[in-house]
Amino acid sequence: MELEINGRTVETDPEGYLANLADWDEDVAEFLASQDKLTLEENHWKVIRYMRDFFNEHGTAPNLRFLQKGLKEEFGDEWGEKKFLFDLFPFGPAKQAGRYAGTPKPTGCV
Repeated sequence: MELEINGRTVETDPEGYLANLADWDEDVAEFLASQDKLTLEENHWKVIRYMRDFFNEHGTAPNLRFLQKGLKEEFGDEWGEKKFLFDLFPFGPAKQAGRYAGTPKPTGCV
């Protein structure tokens, strides 16, 4: 699917993940979130940045279990709770945050 974002064309796969990971920037994240009627706030950005850092370090996007563990270690116990993360990303924290972060779909996510 082709998206027009600030005058440039960005390709996604049928699930909305970027076809070219190099196309990612914060405008892309904001645009994808707006399609889901979600406004990205500070806590969303913490998760998105964590997803990007994890991907850059490991070459794969974290699934929910790794996401919870890593966020809990970095930001505290609340960040490791599913309810907290689903309140931020109601369509699935690892999948939805991964789309916004410009990473591939996390392994194990259906």
